[in-house]
Amino acid sequence: MFTRNYWAQVAERAIKSAAQALIGLWPLDHFDVLQADWELAGGVALGAAVLSILFSLVTSGTGQPNSPSAVPVEPSDV
Repeated sequence: MFTRNYWAQVAERAIKSAAQALIGLWPLDHFDVLQADWELAGGVALGAAVLSILFSLVTSGTGQPNSPSAVPVEPSDV
């Protein structure tokens, strides 16, 4: 959990979650890129990133060692 690789994986997951949350706002009727409420959009993205980081911390140690994933790796997958 205290390795550089672990935190790189956590950061990657948080960035992906934030981007997915922003993309999830696009289909809404009131979301127009030019007239968007970017404070709200930023809050949604930040919230998704924080939740992703928290889930990564909670699940560390349940899957592969030094990985934020909760999915164990089978010996044949390594």
